[in-house]
Amino acid sequence: MTERLSLLLHATDGISRAGVAAALGQREEIRFVSVEQARPDAVAMVVTDRTDARSSQVLRELRYRGFTKLVLVASEFEDAELLTAVEIGVCGVLRRAEATPEALLRLVMAAASGDSTLPPELLGKLIQRVSRLHRPGSGRGGAMTGMTPRETEVLRMVADGLDTREISERLNYSQRTVKSILHDIISRFQLRNRPHAVAFALREGLI
Repeated sequence: MTERLSLLLHATDGISRAGVAAALGQREEIRFVSVEQARPDAVAMVVTDRTDARSSQVLRELRYRGFTKLVLVASEFEDAELLTAVEIGVCGVLRRAEATPEALLRLVMAAASGDSTLPPELLGKLIQRVSRLHRPGSGRGGAMTGMTPRETEVLRMVADGLDTREISERLNYSQRTVKSILHDIISRFQLRNRPHAVAFALREGLI
């Protein structure tokens, strides 16, 4: 039997916690763990009504404790707080209205495998937010950051909402190659994950 994925659940209210627990509690792929039981490779899920300073603080505390696979489920996403969540290290986002048991499971499994899940409309909001923060003519670009054209092209596709398989098909690369390119970018620039890499590239004026 495949080892079950550890899930640390933090909800801002009891009803939300009970709802997620009911949705995933019977799934054989998942086991809920406490902060004391959880290892750093556990997925940490924060469920909240809206992204705000409180939810950002919870995410920061989880990151400080060593959790790197952070996912966020919320009803509303403020642009600034969404960007903050990505910069803290959130790799997966889901709207509560779309949080079916299957969608929640996909969110957790993607985070556990090192992939990112960001709905296209939220990725668009993130791009718009960072674009507004970016100052044209700052003199920062590919030459300064040391990012290759191939890396920039892959990031553009991530920004367009494509997953690893779709990128590999469009560029005629193996999925392993695409993952390696993204891993190199994330490691070299000390980024959190794919959404953070997109935000970084936007700040640098690369995409």
